Amino acid sequence: MAMRILSPLAFAAALAAVSPAFAADDLAAGAAAVRDRALTDSTAWDVAESLTSEVGARMVGSPAMERARDWGVAKLKELGFENIKVEAFTTPAWSRGAESAEVVGPWPHKLSILGLGGSSSTPAGGITAPIVVFKTYQAMLDQPPGALKGKIAVVTQSMGRTQDGSSYGAVGVQRRAGAPEAAKRGAVGYLIRSISTDDTRLPHTGGGAPGGIPAAALSTPDAELLERLAARGKPVMVKLDMQSAANPGAAAWNISGEIRGKEKPDEVIVIGGHLDSWDPGTGAIDDAAGIAITTAAAKLAAQPGKPKRTIRVVMWGSEEQGGSSGAYLAAHRDEVGKIVVAGESDGGAGRIWSVSLPKAGADHAAMVAFKSALPKLKVAVSRAAPAEGGADISGIISAGAPFVDFNQDMNRYFDLHHSADDTLDKIDPAELAQNVAVWAAFLYTVANSDVDFRTAAPKP
Repeated sequence: MAMRILSPLAFAAALAAVSPAFAADDLAAGAAAVRDRALTDSTAWDVAESLTSEVGARMVGSPAMERARDWGVAKLKELGFENIKVEAFTTPAWSRGAESAEVVGPWPHKLSILGLGGSSSTPAGGITAPIVVFKTYQAMLDQPPGALKGKIAVVTQSMGRTQDGSSYGAVGVQRRAGAPEAAKRGAVGYLIRSISTDDTRLPHTGGGAPGGIPAAALSTPDAELLERLAARGKPVMVKLDMQSAANPGAAAWNISGEIRGKEKPDEVIVIGGHLDSWDPGTGAIDDAAGIAITTAAAKLAAQPGKPKRTIRVVMWGSEEQGGSSGAYLAAHRDEVGKIVVAGESDGGAGRIWSVSLPKAGADHAAMVAFKSALPKLKVAVSRAAPAEGGADISGIISAGAPFVDFNQDMNRYFDLHHSADDTLDKIDPAELAQNVAVWAAFLYTVANSDVDFRTAAPKP
């Protein structure tokens, strides 16, 4: 068979035609290696253990949040990150004081409560008032102005257990917006069944819109107790005593560190979790886990050698009470066009069961390589584009940054979320490592390729 001699131009064209396949093979092999290292690496567990043990609960505006800031800087330095920044901002913050609630008639009972963020204090000595129980939030909204005058409104609607946590968005409105609505109807206090899926006497807190009245979450058994007492037909009197404080300009910080890209350092992958927490537990699943997952994944993704693009890990400083997303956008608006992709881990430490990737770039060789690493981890690739990336990256998303959703199993998450049970022992090390493996494989393939999530690329 005669040998055909290719011209230099034809040879270059042929090489270009096959090089994506070689690049995809190399990326797939690298992603598999990073994935496998992550499954046996202890960095994420060590980070989560360190944060929850050495700092613990981290409310914005508290001394603990200052310790968390210093911890974050030290931990990023310890792990070898570069260009570490502490970006200060101010945000409104709420703090908890003494709280108690009890049924004083017709049958006395102590109640387990936690004040909702933004709650007003009661007068000194508390308030005592009759309750009105609503089994759904809508039933309370259906009441006309003045209908609840002088009463404590109690909403006992429960939250269902779902793998994707979707019921939180639907039922959570009674926590987020209920106090002002109750106040509009004349209520002097507002109690809700905890936005949770547990059956313990540990109530779950969380942010609520200030309504000018005391507002708290009841443990689920206590919410059911009030339902039963009210059903007996006699007036049920509850004494509520709550003290709290508000700081309109609390100090907060977004902390970041980078693994600088060796070829395209200005092209940045932004990932992270939020450093702050509520106060009942130690903020383990919410969100020491997210900090640990993304920090460990970035470190592992760079272990084969410095990536081509920069990987930036951000510890956002005020997610629970708000402010960090807007502050981050304000500080980084000029670089949004250089953000390759953004992602946030804020769903605890349950296994990732599916990933959602931007439509643009989904068929690029890098994403083919990433997807090839997922079957071993029992992760599916969703056909749907990402719906929302997380509260702390919502600002840069609104400004045009592409983003991903890595969907964690949340069947147990709302048993623990915002409660005293949010502690390190609830994190399963193997499930934590699986999260790191998914993130690390993704970071490796994106940071070492030219995948563009803003513009569709031809299939390899």
